[in-house]
Amino acid sequence: MDPERAALRPSYQCVVSLLLAATLAAPHVALSQSRRFELADLAKLTRLNDPQISPDGRSIVVVVSRPNYDDDRHESELVLVDVVAGTQRVLTHERRRVSQPRWSPSDRQLAFLDLAGTGKDAQVQVFVMRANGGDAQQITNAPSGVRQFAWRPDGREIAFQTVDEPERKSGPERYNDAFEVGDNDYLAAEAARPTHIWLASVEGGEARRLTSGLWSTATSLVTSPLSWSSDGKAIAFTRIASPNSGDSDQGTVQIVDVATGQVHALTRRTAGEGALGFSPDGSRLAFTYPRDGDPANGAEIYAASASGGDGTRVTHALDRNVSGRWMPDGRSLLVSGNDGTRVALWLQPLDGPARRVELGDIISYSDFTVGSDGALALIGVTAGRPPELYYFASPTSPPKRLTDFHREVAALDLGRTDAIEWTGPGGFHEDGVLTFPPNVEPQLPRERQPGKRLSACDRERRRRRPGSRRNGGACRREEARLRGYHADRCIRLVMGRLRDHMAYRALPRIPRGGGRGGGH
Repeated sequence: MDPERAALRPSYQCVVSLLLAATLAAPHVALSQSRRFELADLAKLTRLNDPQISPDGRSIVVVVSRPNYDDDRHESELVLVDVVAGTQRVLTHERRRVSQPRWSPSDRQLAFLDLAGTGKDAQVQVFVMRANGGDAQQITNAPSGVRQFAWRPDGREIAFQTVDEPERKSGPERYNDAFEVGDNDYLAAEAARPTHIWLASVEGGEARRLTSGLWSTATSLVTSPLSWSSDGKAIAFTRIASPNSGDSDQGTVQIVDVATGQVHALTRRTAGEGALGFSPDGSRLAFTYPRDGDPANGAEIYAASASGGDGTRVTHALDRNVSGRWMPDGRSLLVSGNDGTRVALWLQPLDGPARRVELGDIISYSDFTVGSDGALALIGVTAGRPPELYYFASPTSPPKRLTDFHREVAALDLGRTDAIEWTGPGGFHEDGVLTFPPNVEPQLPRERQPGKRLSACDRERRRRRPGSRRNGGACRREEARLRGYHADRCIRLVMGRLRDHMAYRALPRIPRGGGRGGGH
């Protein structure tokens, strides 16, 4: 499939988010003065991703993508945002597929990925341009394109990952496209080929292969990040047992010597690891591994000496499925993970308890990055506004919204969302988000409707002194019961709709025109 068409496919997060139907609406609904979201408003939704803080901390470059429905694709550009003033400047023009902007260590250049070539020969390559904009120079010419890359600390080279070229065949074998699927997905149209690390000089010239073998640094599901040691002598990455998607969890942290190409493992483990990167001083490596070694559990972060060892658990007390990045001090990490119905950040020291980062109204975020001065940038979502770029001067500073791409959408009547909790099968605590259509409120249980007997909570409220904000035990119990009531009713409603839909799909279909029997 054309990657530009595939880019328009929506992505779905596996989060419990239930749309409450109009059957729960109260009988008397006031009309809103603001307009509701319409089909035409989809064209106003802008994608933001991969923010990168400049080494001097003064600006942030971010990928901005907008839909082009005439040509059935999203078109991307790099936008430079001033941290203080919030002003914006487009750095790339007439480049529709830019991605992965990365500042050079010197702050003078900016590298990114974009398509090179035309038609079927077009492949994603690394380009480098001046930090203030201008013409970009292509520095890689990988026949299979580039998946990820990283600057060397001295700014002279770039390490990149590319898929090995297919085996060259001659004679009748040129027409033999049979292959063994193996532990791969059912949509595979050819045998999976390994992805390996290469080096390219920023000044140009032939790229140098650094790793090789039947193992891979990527599959169709995951790609290993590349992390340079501070002295530029080694690169840490995740080595995957094979390029098949079914082996995506068979990863181990490895280090390759840039001068010799020799590769060695960091730990004694044989699977389940994922490299996060070298600490700023190069003395440690952070990586993920399943909690208690059980693949069914979420990942926690370990830190090990760069010279080797199994490492120590850093985030065990958080009890969340987490990932993270080093802070500039090298003594702590910024850790991300789901927490109830929100996505949270924690500042996690290597040898102490984690401290939660206050995100304000931001309920979800993606693509966060840490600056050299400890500043934080992320793409955040609030209850009433689609993604925007947010900036934190430090993990303890309040968020500052730098962009306003969705001003028109935020002004629409989008309804409201409530976080709900309930006890699920097996006694497990469940979290969800209940989304109400605009101007719709849930119908209360009979005992809470006007004219009905006062509940224990209502009686307790009436006994309180004016201005008192205490919640007694009866009130808390009733509020918890009501939250469970709405969650249970919503779930039963949605499951009923699903059963009706599946029953309808199971009905025999009569071809148009009456079928072979000529029926009506």
